[in-house]
Amino acid sequence: MDTSMINKIQRAGEYASQPERVTFHRLALNFSGTNNHYEITLDDEGWDCSCPGFKKFAICPHIMTLETLLKPMLKRPPLPYAPGQNIVSDVEKAKRYAAESDRIELLSFECSFAGYNREHFITYDEGIWTSTSEYFARRGLCSYTMALEKILKGMVQPVRAQQQPVA
Repeated sequence: MDTSMINKIQRAGEYASQPERVTFHRLALNFSGTNNHYEITLDDEGWDCSCPGFKKFAICPHIMTLETLLKPMLKRPPLPYAPGQNIVSDVEKAKRYAAESDRIELLSFECSFAGYNREHFITYDEGIWTSTSEYFARRGLCSYTMALEKILKGMVQPVRAQQQPVA
């Protein structure tokens, strides 16, 4: 491993401890609830979840879980509770789900990442990562993608470095 890669790994650790540097612009994921699997998206229009609770109240424990886990990276206020919603039950469920992040499989996302020198844009689409980082263009990974992998704790497939060309 060369010193350049060692520096990127160290920087990724620093960045991972500062999730507020990340801003999610779009997300798509699968969420394994207690009884069913749900599809959740976040875009410019806001959240959407395929569960019946969200369809009825425009909030659900699945979204509440994501708002907890991804809070510093969302840069938007949490959804308000709804009249008629079973708030106590939904909050308890969301707390339990937040401790079980293996329920969440991120399918895709777009985010910006405030690096030390400039902002970078990262995408993830079913295991394929991209980054505007020059280092990423050469190596297939960078401190930003490695930091996101750490922050998202197993909700994404690992970043894989490109093989170095043989001279």
